[in-house]
Amino acid sequence: MKNLLKKIGFAGLVVVAGGAAALAAPAAGGVNNAGLCGLIAQMYGVFKILRTLAFVGAAFIIAGWAWGYISKGEVKLDDLQKKGTGMLVGFILLFGIGVVLQFFLSSAGLAAIGCQDVILSWGKM
Repeated sequence: MKNLLKKIGFAGLVVVAGGAAALAAPAAGGVNNAGLCGLIAQMYGVFKILRTLAFVGAAFIIAGWAWGYISKGEVKLDDLQKKGTGMLVGFILLFGIGVVLQFFLSSAGLAAIGCQDVILSWGKM
């Protein structure tokens, strides 16, 4: 378990460091994000659907897990360790995908990437 937590912590550190570098590059003015901004503008509806499905999927995982334990009336520690870890990881992944998509579809996320023109074009769609 400690080894798994170390790997997850290292992966989180890599994501934070890579994200900070990616967000700092547009501020420096050295990166042209025209292609990325165009992709976000054209795929806005798809990204919104994916965000919604990620949040709904996370909710169904937790609700199904809770309903299983409520309907049984008892909680076995062995069963919790076998099924609970996988479901918790699935919930965290889906919820994390939803949060990331929510950030990149918000005006603050697009401004951080350098796609302010995408925000203005949404009112015309």
